[in-house]
Amino acid sequence: MDTGLAGKGVVVTGASGGIGAACARLFGAEGANVLVHYHRGEERAQAVADEIGGAAIAQADLTVEEDVDRLFATAREVLGTVDVCAAVAGVWPAEDVPVWQLPLARWQETLCQNLTATFLTARGFLREVARNGRGSLVLVGSTAGRFGEAGHADYAAAKSALQGGLLLSLKNEVTRVAPLARVNAVAPGWTESPMTRGLVDDEAVRRISRTMALRKVAQPEDVAAQVVVLASDVLSGHVSGQVVTVAGGMEGRVVHAD
Repeated sequence: MDTGLAGKGVVVTGASGGIGAACARLFGAEGANVLVHYHRGEERAQAVADEIGGAAIAQADLTVEEDVDRLFATAREVLGTVDVCAAVAGVWPAEDVPVWQLPLARWQETLCQNLTATFLTARGFLREVARNGRGSLVLVGSTAGRFGEAGHADYAAAKSALQGGLLLSLKNEVTRVAPLARVNAVAPGWTESPMTRGLVDDEAVRRISRTMALRKVAQPEDVAAQVVVLASDVLSGHVSGQVVTVAGGMEGRVVHAD
């Protein structure tokens, strides 16, 4: 089925990582003009850009206001118009720390890297929507924001805010400048990516999949496919303010005994 994304200008943040790279590749396969964003992984970002036919790349620290403004100015320059943004970038702190031991510095840093960065990205993109009169924004949340995650309350809180109050506000606000513009989100569960490398061996999959109907972890392409579907005005033109969970039927209870 034609997604209608051919020729569209697409910004993918965090495209040097697993899910972001998969999104960039899939948008490229649909004929979109993609800007590959990275923070520190320039070599990985360049490799992804080369895979999809020499796409442009751009560096930005998404927690820095001026960097985000520069990112979208660059996107407008190299893409012509910015029609779609996949806000994938985020950071999961690997160390398990319960709230009573959680330093304020880590709490603030995690919220900044996930929630503030997404706010700045969304703001930058919606300014492009106001210029163009159209657009589709897809935020990437997490099942941690739906079910919580012990030892990672900072991350869970950031992702919950992203796919709750921020998403629902944005999907209403964007229509003030573009009546048919849309904002949606995906909430991945455990996904094989550089961020989870070494944490999803067979024993871990057995343990974490006890709450999942499908006893496997996602591949980045599983998440990317849903991002592209939500970004497409052809496939999701009457869908806004929704969260698509990509987690194998995960529930907040144990489904399997072992």
